[in-house]
Amino acid sequence: MLNDILKVLVTEKELREKVAELGKKISEDYRNKNLMMVSVLKGSVVFMADLMRAIEIPCQIDFMSVSSYGNGTKSSGAVKIVKDLDHDLKGFDLLIVEDILDSGRTLDYIKHMLLQRGVKSIRICTLLDKPERREANIVPDYSCFTIPDEFVVGYGLDFAEKYRNLPFIGILKPHVYSTL
Repeated sequence: MLNDILKVLVTEKELREKVAELGKKISEDYRNKNLMMVSVLKGSVVFMADLMRAIEIPCQIDFMSVSSYGNGTKSSGAVKIVKDLDHDLKGFDLLIVEDILDSGRTLDYIKHMLLQRGVKSIRICTLLDKPERREANIVPDYSCFTIPDEFVVGYGLDFAEKYRNLPFIGILKPHVYSTL
C-alpha cells in the first residue's frame, strides 16, 4: 500500500492534534444541547470514532450510508441511500460527520433530506474540505484541513475499498486510479 502513495498530505500527529482541537470546540458549541452525531459511512468512520472520543459532553451517534462514487474517483451525481438512520431525529441538534467535502452534492442532498425530519439544527463537520471542486452551495461549519484537488486516501478514505486503514492522509499516485 505504501508504494501507491505519492506523498503524505496530513500526518498521524497532525490528525490527532486537529481532531482533539475540534472536539473541544464542538463540546463548547453544543454544551446544553441535544447532540446527535451522524457518521456518513464508510469514509468517516475513523474520523467519527476519534472525534466522538474528543468530545467532552453527552452525545448520541447514528450512521447512514450513501453512495455516489461506486469504485470511481468522481461522484456520479446520483445519491443513493444505502443505509438510513436508526433514530428519530426530532429535537436533536444534528452534526453530520463526513470524511471529505468536495463537490458538495452528496452533503447538500443529505442535509436537505434530514432537515425534513424535525431536527432543531444541522451543522456539517468534515475532516477534509476541497473547495476547488465545490458544485453545491454548501460550506462546512467545522473542518480540520483544507486540501488541494488531489485524490487522497487513508484515515478512512478509500479507493475501491482499499487504503482506509492507513493512519495518515496520503495522495494516491495517479497510475493507481487512472486505469478506470
